[in-house]
Amino acid sequence: MAKIRRGSRDDLEAVRAIGRDAYVIYVPRIGREPAPMVQDFAAALSTGRLWVAGAPIAEYVVAFPRDDHWQLENVAVAVAARGRGVGRSLIAFVKAMARDTGAAAVELYTNARMTENLALYPRLGYLETGRRTEDGFDRVFFRKTLSPRSGDGC
Repeated sequence: MAKIRRGSRDDLEAVRAIGRDAYVIYVPRIGREPAPMVQDFAAALSTGRLWVAGAPIAEYVVAFPRDDHWQLENVAVAVAARGRGVGRSLIAFVKAMARDTGAAAVELYTNARMTENLALYPRLGYLETGRRTEDGFDRVFFRKTLSPRSGDGC
């Protein structure tokens, strides 16, 4: 796995390109660009929420502490780097940060039309907690409760 580090201004162009490439397949399903394609990465960077990995950058994650949990807001892997487990490594990285800061869980949501994600997150131990429409998107919410020490992967 590539070293994960905080993002920098120099990374923003690559992060935007990875996000566009990773999520473009969902535009026909959703009928418009999904939220991760148009995220304000400069704001995520300025608030310390953006991490990147790879040289050149091949993946990123946006995550932050919120209330009793960490919110995993956006994770993407460059198309050329898929299938190597780096996405799961980023998800595990967020889980480790959450555990290290004493958070009780990691929460995330995905679009209801991103069926690959709806299959993936339960395999990683995330439980569906609800479905609702937000900002015009049909979202499915997940939560993974953390134990203090666990070898449960992502």
